[in-house]
Amino acid sequence: MNNQEVRLQPDDLIITKTDQKGIITYANRKFMQVSNYAESALLGQAHNLIRHPDMPRGVFRLMWKTLMQGKEFFGILKNYTADGGFYWVFANVTPDYGIDGSTKGYYSVRRMPTRHAIDTMTRIYAEMRAVEQSAGKAAAPDTSLAWLQDYLDKAHAGSYENFVLGLNK
Repeated sequence: MNNQEVRLQPDDLIITKTDQKGIITYANRKFMQVSNYAESALLGQAHNLIRHPDMPRGVFRLMWKTLMQGKEFFGILKNYTADGGFYWVFANVTPDYGIDGSTKGYYSVRRMPTRHAIDTMTRIYAEMRAVEQSAGKAAAPDTSLAWLQDYLDKAHAGSYENFVLGLNK
């Protein structure tokens, strides 16, 4: 574990495609470069392979709820690299529809978030993880998601999407 941050450049775009279950079916070269994974180590693996333990489960509960409603998801996410480092992304995940209109998978395009967004979400995610730890494993995602919505309501920020979009300007 090197715990070193890999910082994206402003023009970097990380692109992946998954099937309906979140299994990686495509990864662009930038993703492989930043994550330090070979293509053979990524394809056929669950996308959560890169999920950093600093990320609260409630954020992913929100992501999947949003995607299951056929909507796109925007988020600030911290990911693992193959060698134990990490990198932050501003992610946009969208459903990929087949000709018949059914969801056949998901596209994710990620780019560099602002330092302000990273600093803000680091604090919020630490609080969410603390809530998750006290809630117990089964209740953790929904409990931390409720905490997040309460935080956003008190901050008059509206939705998580609006909040992270505002942070990344």
